[in-house]
Amino acid sequence: MSEAEPNPVALPDGAFTGVVAMDGPSGTGKSTVARRLAGQLGARYLDTGAMYRAATLAVLRAGIDPQDTLAVVETVERADIAISTDPRSPGVTLDGADVSGPIRSSEVTAAVSAVSAVPAVRVRLVDLQRELIGDGGVVVEGRDIGSVVWPGARPKIYLTASAETRARRRAGELGAASDLATVAADIARRDRLDSSRAASPLARAEDAVEIDTTYLDIDQVVQRLVDITMNGARR
Repeated sequence: MSEAEPNPVALPDGAFTGVVAMDGPSGTGKSTVARRLAGQLGARYLDTGAMYRAATLAVLRAGIDPQDTLAVVETVERADIAISTDPRSPGVTLDGADVSGPIRSSEVTAAVSAVSAVPAVRVRLVDLQRELIGDGGVVVEGRDIGSVVWPGARPKIYLTASAETRARRRAGELGAASDLATVAADIARRDRLDSSRAASPLARAEDAVEIDTTYLDIDQVVQRLVDITMNGARR
């Protein structure tokens, strides 16, 4: 697995040099606001979920059953996964090919929780994530950033939203052909799997600031995050 990102980013003078940890379940707006926040701070952006999706795609392309733990680990160990930390041009490659689109397929979405639950997969990707975080200057989004990947992050953010709002947002991302009830059921399934796995479960870090995005638009969330990051505001 590659230890380098495809598009390293040089931080501008005066840019944010710390680490922002942004956790939360799907449909809360993490990816959008994390990228926007990174842009506002002049920082890098790391989408750890894309890395797990790339690992899952490698498993599916190899014809491996996501429940076959040993084969999953062997496949992920062989996979060359690299990710850009440029908020202006995020992307992930698998074995040298851009897979930014394929990792968002319904097949990958259905299997990613199972692959992500394998402890050895998490150890391998967390190690890579920590290397990418390095000396900081980055906004990192995922499900276990503040609790496992980078417990020393400041601030730690946990985004939430109502189940209905999250389903509606995700259905909007998937397009007009998506069925809201099916999307809601899939989100509930992933929440259950991600929260109950033994290795690095989805959980709010004790010192994280929780922000409910149900009634907030993107600009409002980003502004609140800028205030928290730069001024230590708690709400």
